Amino acid sequence: MLRRYLVCASLRRGGGQLMHRDELQRYLDDLLGAPRIKDYCPNGLQVEGRAEIRRLVCGVTASLSLIEAAIRLGADGLLVHHGYFWRGEDPRVVATRRKRLAALISHDLNLFAYHLPLDVHPDLGNNAQLARVMGWLPEGRFGEQDVGMIGRIEAPATLTHVARSIAARLGREPLVVGESAEPIQRIAWCTGAAQSMFEAAIAAGAELFVSGEVSEPTVHLARESGVPYIAAGHHATERYGVHALGAHLASQFGLHCEFIDIDNPV
Repeated sequence: MLRRYLVCASLRRGGGQLMHRDELQRYLDDLLGAPRIKDYCPNGLQVEGRAEIRRLVCGVTASLSLIEAAIRLGADGLLVHHGYFWRGEDPRVVATRRKRLAALISHDLNLFAYHLPLDVHPDLGNNAQLARVMGWLPEGRFGEQDVGMIGRIEAPATLTHVARSIAARLGREPLVVGESAEPIQRIAWCTGAAQSMFEAAIAAGAELFVSGEVSEPTVHLARESGVPYIAAGHHATERYGVHALGAHLASQFGLHCEFIDIDNPV
């Protein structure tokens, strides 16, 4: 399923303002603090395309489907959370990687990708934006590089109520592991595949931890610690940061930024 959201309401005739590729990269690097954050991939401009940018397609992952959508729309570049060149992966340009890179290069498309920098940004980041969507009140951070957020629900609620609220607002049924005998108010969250941060969330005083994915050990920790865990979906929890970033660029520079949500059940 492919959903499109236009995040720039006011455009000049001809498709928006022009911005040089290098200027855009410098602005994004500075805004998101990319040089200061240790990550599993390079952040910023990953694939160089044409020098002038007027139209950007924004999405969660630089999949072939998103690239093809950008080509159809006549975009000058893509802005994503999940780009390429992950640490430890096979570096050969073959199979799926070849198809993706060939499509980008043959159409002179730029690829901008920001992973952890987009998770941790205090306003535009995935964690901050998930809190906004859910109505949670952030009060602090935890975990390595302060990636996770901890705060509270406005009023104490049962685990079932929290899970139903997540399902309603994210449009995806979450997986709930563990139980809570008491109403929950103190909540920690980290979008994506952050189940490894569960113990840190417990140590920070969370009564519930919400992330995107779940793994086998997560189940036992939730049951044995008495702190329940909700896996709300990797894709479902990470749609909002890049959407907010595109809206920011549209407002700040008059770029034509269009968010395309390519559905992913994980």
